[in-house]
Amino acid sequence: MGKAKKEHTKATGKKRAEDAGVKKKHGAAKRPPGRQKPPLSSAAIRKFRDLLIDHKERIMRDVATLRETHLHSSQRDATGDLSGYSLHMADMGTDTYDREFGLAMVTTEGNIVYLIDLALRRIEEKSYGLCETCGKPIKVERLKAVPWARLCIACKKAEETEGGNPAWQPS
Repeated sequence: MGKAKKEHTKATGKKRAEDAGVKKKHGAAKRPPGRQKPPLSSAAIRKFRDLLIDHKERIMRDVATLRETHLHSSQRDATGDLSGYSLHMADMGTDTYDREFGLAMVTTEGNIVYLIDLALRRIEEKSYGLCETCGKPIKVERLKAVPWARLCIACKKAEETEGGNPAWQPS
């Protein structure tokens, strides 16, 4: 192929790409369709990362305290009763309720730690602040309220309406 023909082919290919509205960039990562660039600056992302880590550390301390006070102590240790039996049925019911409440708290806090870990992974993957369903940016106000949020308000409402995650689950 002659030099003139190669140049014509390159120019024609470039022209066709321009006509189609496609810009060729070398080394540019392609975003999946519908995904936008996160609206957060690198300073804001660092701030949210620090906030997530602080939340995680606080929750881990709280879980350790709950485990010590409610889950690792026996009913006898919790009540100080030497016989191991409550003197009254109501006391036994209260003790059981306290232990079950502590277990529920540990489970909920564990779920939040999991969501925080996912948010930290999204920060590493540079997708933090984007809705996992529609790909649009999550409003900063929502991220300030729930920094581990993975859905925008509209998608979260739709998920709750359709019977997905329960409304109490913070995502």
